[in-house]
Amino acid sequence: MQSDSNLRETLRGIDHKSYPAYKSLRGSYRFADYVLSIDHVQGDPFAAPSHVRVTVDAKAAAFPEYAMKNTRTRTALADELLRTFAAQINHFTFKAKGSGKSGLISVTHCGQEILTRTACEVNEKEITARFAVGFPANGRTINARELEKILFTYLPECVKHSFYYKNLDARRIRDAVELAEDQQAVRDQLKEQGLVAFVADDAVLPRESGISSRPMKQSVAFTSPESLRVTMQLPHRGAVTGMGIPKGITLIVGGGYHGKSTLLTALELGVYNHIAGDGREFVITDETALKLRSEDGRFIKDVDISMFINDLPNGKDTHHFSTEDASGSTSQAAGIVEGMEAGSRLFLLDEDTSVIHDDAVVYQAFHILNDVRGQENSFVFRAGIVTQIVHEEAAIAGVQTEREIVQYQQFWVLRQDKSQCHLRTLSARHTRDALSGSYFQFVHQVVVRFFAPLSRIESRIKLLNLPDGHELILHVSLDEQTDITAC
Repeated sequence: MQSDSNLRETLRGIDHKSYPAYKSLRGSYRFADYVLSIDHVQGDPFAAPSHVRVTVDAKAAAFPEYAMKNTRTRTALADELLRTFAAQINHFTFKAKGSGKSGLISVTHCGQEILTRTACEVNEKEITARFAVGFPANGRTINARELEKILFTYLPECVKHSFYYKNLDARRIRDAVELAEDQQAVRDQLKEQGLVAFVADDAVLPRESGISSRPMKQSVAFTSPESLRVTMQLPHRGAVTGMGIPKGITLIVGGGYHGKSTLLTALELGVYNHIAGDGREFVITDETALKLRSEDGRFIKDVDISMFINDLPNGKDTHHFSTEDASGSTSQAAGIVEGMEAGSRLFLLDEDTSVIHDDAVVYQAFHILNDVRGQENSFVFRAGIVTQIVHEEAAIAGVQTEREIVQYQQFWVLRQDKSQCHLRTLSARHTRDALSGSYFQFVHQVVVRFFAPLSRIESRIKLLNLPDGHELILHVSLDEQTDITAC
C-alpha cells in the first residue's frame, strides 16, 4: 500500500498529460485517518465518474457498543453515516472545475427506507464508504491540481465529519439505533400475535407528490379502527397502539380518494424500516409480503397456473404454462404461483391493477338460488349481502358500507342433463326517482354451467352502481330445469 505522499507525487507527474494517464492512480493509499482506494478510473471526463472508496478503522471511529453490537444496529448506523456523508460531499461537488463530469463527487441517494447498502458498510473492524468522483480535465487534458483539491482538501473534511463518532451528533446516532430496535420489536411481535402487518396510530401515510417519497404536509394522520386496535410493547418507546392486520383475508374498502391505495402502498413498503420523520416508521409488514398485479405482455416460463385457469381455447397445458405475451389473467395467476414458490406469506392486491375473479361471491349467490329451486321469490340484493369485493367501493357479508352498491351476479346453477353449457341473457330496468325520470338499464349475460366438482366453475361479474338509498329488485323464478327470468 502506498502513502498519500506517493499519490500527490503521481498527480503532479501526470498533470497536463492525456486523460488516460489517470489510470496510473489505481490502487490504495494510506492517509492519516483512513485508507483511500481508487478502484476504477473513467476513460474520459464525459464518461461515468471514477469509483473511489475510503476505509476507516472501526476502533478509530470509536462508535459506542450499542451501535455496533449486531447486524441490525450496524445497518441503522451505516444508513445514518451514509446520509451524513452525502450531506457533506454535497458542499464540495463541482467545486473543482473542468470539462464534462470534472469535479463531481456523488454517493448513492438514500430514500426514506433504511437498507443494507454497499455505499456504506459497517462491521466490527472497519467502516467502508464507496462513492464516485469525476476526475477533472480541461478538454481531455488532465487537470491534476483540481483533483488534488478533491482528494487532499475536500475529501478529508467530509470523512472527518461523517465517520468519527466524536464529530457527530450523539443523540442522532442513538435515536437511529433505538428506532431500528423498536422496529425489529414490532416485527417480532407480529409473529407472536398472529398478525401480518401493523400501522401505528398517528402514522403519516400520504406522500407529498406522486414522484416524492417524503411525507405530505398537513395530511390526516392514521387512526386505527377499534376492532383492529392492538398494542405493541417496544424496548425504547414503550407501548405503541395501532392497527394490527391479522392473518387471513383482509379487505380495504371505502369511497374514492379515501386512502385505500395509499394504505396499501404503505403496507407494501412496510417490508423495509423507515427513517425517523418519514411518518411510516411504524408501518411494519411481514418481510415476505409481495405486491401482485396483472402484467399484460409479460414472459412466463413453465409455471403451474392450473389451480386458477384450465381449458384454454387452444388446449394449452396450464400445468406447465409458458408464453411470451401473457394476458392479464394468466400473468396474475403466474405471479401468485411464483410468489408462493418464493416463500411469500402475504399477498397485497389492488383491484385497480388486478384481474379479480370473486368465486366466493358467486358461490354465495349459488346457495341463494339453490335454496329457492322450484319456487318463485323476489330478492333484494343489497351491499353487504351479495356484492363483489372491489377497490373503489366494496362490501362483504354482514358489513355495512357508507354507500349502497348493488351488483348483478352471474349465477351457478346445477343442471340435470350433465355438462351442457347454456347461455342466457338477463335484463332489468331500475327507476331511480319518479321526479327525475332517469333510468338505469343493464344487460348481463349468464353462463349456466354444470361441473363436478363445483370449484371448477369459473365466473365473471359486472358491477352496477345505484344511487344512494336505492335498491334493485330482481324477480327470480327457478323451475326444475333451472330456467332463469328476471323482471
